Amino acid sequence: HVQLVESGGGSVQAGGSLRLSCATSGYTYTFSCMAWFRQAPGKEREWVAHIGRYGSTGYADSVKGRFTISKDNPKNTLYLQMNNLKPGDTAMYYCAAGLVNPVSHACAFGYWGQGTQVTVS
Repeated sequence: HVQLVESGGGSVQAGGSLRLSCATSGYTYTFSCMAWFRQAPGKEREWVAHIGRYGSTGYADSVKGRFTISKDNPKNTLYLQMNNLKPGDTAMYYCAAGLVNPVSHACAFGYWGQGTQVTVS
């Protein structure tokens, strides 16, 4: 039984920082890709950043240079360090995990956390 539990959200002023954590349990060794997504009120969910099994990363243009995704394999925890936060970063943040399709190389995210709220004023 796989579980993803996010934490670390909160309210900060613009320019501030937060670090989100996503604790995973279950058959986490099967994951070949993990990511952070976010959804603001009235908007569609959008991809923020991803990290592959061997540490390769990718970022949305809107967060590149400000956010850093990382993972601690022994602790089964995914992180998102967010610096220089902007009001536009206000959203519910979700971590996701899944497997890379060997043909398309796209990640199929089959597991999701419940989300943690980030509010930037």
